[in-house]
Amino acid sequence: MTAREAPAPASISVRAAETTDLPAIAAIYAHHVKQGLGSFEEVPPDVAELARRREDILAKGLPYFVAVDGRGQVVGYAYASPYRARSAYRFSVEDSIYAAPDAARQGIGRLLLAALIERCTELGYRQMVAVIGDSGNEGSIGLHRSLGFEHAGLLRSIGFKTGRWVDGVMMQRALGPGDRTLPAERG
Repeated sequence: MTAREAPAPASISVRAAETTDLPAIAAIYAHHVKQGLGSFEEVPPDVAELARRREDILAKGLPYFVAVDGRGQVVGYAYASPYRARSAYRFSVEDSIYAAPDAARQGIGRLLLAALIERCTELGYRQMVAVIGDSGNEGSIGLHRSLGFEHAGLLRSIGFKTGRWVDGVMMQRALGPGDRTLPAERG
């Protein structure tokens, strides 16, 4: 856990995202697209596009979670996607995590990332990659580091957003036995 991220309040729970969560997910993501550098998208996608993306993730059997507060409000979301499409990457996934702007630094990202790690390990994946927008994104870098990710590389000035060049930080974590054993074959 980073010094800036507190433990999540006990009233926060993680569950599978539902179609009815998509407007809240769209609002959270729109904030990050417009205000931050964590996503390299520059125009927030609408609810229909996010629904299509979610269905694509679920069709691959991968997890897509939301964090909800005690009132049932979505305060964050996360999902795992294939790291790359080519077959040799079939045991590797990439995580994506976003918290509502008024819920940042409350441990929500930690709960979501821990749930992704657990589920992807259960599914037989062996590596999880984080591609973090902005080398100054200490919150996300610290969160990933606190859950066992290690720095794997820096892509300098790989994106151009809000009138400036933006780095990409690569972090990686083994899942389960990682590369210590051969995996069961996956289709």
